[in-house]
Amino acid sequence: MKPIATVHTPFPDKFGIPRQGEQAIGRIVFKKEYRNPDAIRGIESFSHLWLIWRFHLTEREGFRPMVRPPRLGGNQKVGVFASRAPYRPNPIGLTAVALEGVEYGPQGPVLLVRGVDMVDGTEILDIKPYLPYADSFPEAAGGYAPERLSAVLKVEWACDPLADSSLQQSILALVAADPRPHYQQDTERVYGMRYQDVEIKFTVQQDVATVVQVLHPQGEDNRE
Repeated sequence: MKPIATVHTPFPDKFGIPRQGEQAIGRIVFKKEYRNPDAIRGIESFSHLWLIWRFHLTEREGFRPMVRPPRLGGNQKVGVFASRAPYRPNPIGLTAVALEGVEYGPQGPVLLVRGVDMVDGTEILDIKPYLPYADSFPEAAGGYAPERLSAVLKVEWACDPLADSSLQQSILALVAADPRPHYQQDTERVYGMRYQDVEIKFTVQQDVATVVQVLHPQGEDNRE
């Protein structure tokens, strides 16, 4: 299949990407041959879209018939087709996002979407409108993931406050969602993740996470 666009997200690495996207904003930039505004005519009448994309970072690892879903603690196996794991015969991901708007500029129409759960630079294979009457089944059974997870960790901020309060709130929400692999419970370990252009360091003791450092590209250190 031929990619039609690239999505730019705040997540340069797989580690730290919130499950099912939450509130992260992404920018979908179309490939040159698909930048004709006619191709998205009418899209702004839809509040949500389906994104079909490629697991480009894991496709070389190939097919695995059994996987360990994070929602089961990372210790119990299920069939890959009973999961959303990336180790599939065809490495295709599916995400529902909210359409926040369309920007027009030198890159043609750019879609602003909320709820991305992809690493920065992921290729988009297709975009389809989300239809509430056909795509929503409130009575559906959710198996081992029956409901959205709320924040699971209490977060303490042990750094100097950031000048960008919005960025600080985003970091707090990301850490509260507990981005660690569920099999990793090392209380002595300092975990690191990147978000936008900063690197975040945090520790976890029982159900309390402590942000101990936020490092900016210029090397500015927000440790206490």
